Amino acid sequence: QVQLVESGGGLVQPGGSLRLSCAASGSIFRIYVMGWYRQAPGKQRELVAAITSGGSTNYSDSVKGRFTISRDNAKNTVYLQMNSLNPEDTAVYYCNAGLRRGVYSDYATYWGQGTQVTVSS
Repeated sequence: QVQLVESGGGLVQPGGSLRLSCAASGSIFRIYVMGWYRQAPGKQRELVAAITSGGSTNYSDSVKGRFTISRDNAKNTVYLQMNSLNPEDTAVYYCNAGLRRGVYSDYATYWGQGTQVTVSS
């Protein structure tokens, strides 16, 4: 069993900042990639940012320069620092991890339950 638990969402004014955290726990051999996706009402889920175990990062164009993804491999935790937030960033943010549960296990992806981020004055 693998669990991803997110925290840090909430209500923030435009221009403000939030930091999301996601901790993976359970039977885990190795986590290869961790990332954040978001889904706004009436829209498809989209990639926000991702980071590999080696530290390589990828960002959507809409958040480049404002959001920073980081990772603590020892804690199986990924963070998303969100600055200069605007109302278009309002969405449910989901943590995602690609991992193997054992040395001979297949690669699989897991999702967190989501955390709401609302940017409004």
